[in-house]
Amino acid sequence: MALDLHGVSPLLQVYDMPTSVRFYRDQLGFEIVSHSPVLCEDYFHWVLLRLGGAELMLNTAYESNTERPSEPDLSRTAAHGDTVLYFACPDVEAAFVELRGRGVSVSTPAVAWYGMKQMNVRDPDGYFLCYQWPV
Repeated sequence: MALDLHGVSPLLQVYDMPTSVRFYRDQLGFEIVSHSPVLCEDYFHWVLLRLGGAELMLNTAYESNTERPSEPDLSRTAAHGDTVLYFACPDVEAAFVELRGRGVSVSTPAVAWYGMKQMNVRDPDGYFLCYQWPV
């Protein structure tokens, strides 16, 4: 019997939760669905975000502020650029205009050699988000 799956919710480790929450919620339009206990405004150790059919979880990279270095640890974040989340987005051009209007730094939409129209965004922790749709 085949597995009956209905989606996937990747978990990303983030350096600064308030910065990440504000990026995903205020700039990209995700809504907060659930979170661990609130520590202060936009600060919790874990959060589930949703936009349309896409879900994403964020978790603090450090258990407490006393463990967290004053700057991100490059040995921990070096591979973040190798992580890409691909979002199915039927109107990449409209998403480009919307996100640009919100002040998000996005790449100009382009068609990849394999036939997907794509635009890319980099989040505060260096993860890539690709909005794409077949041409």
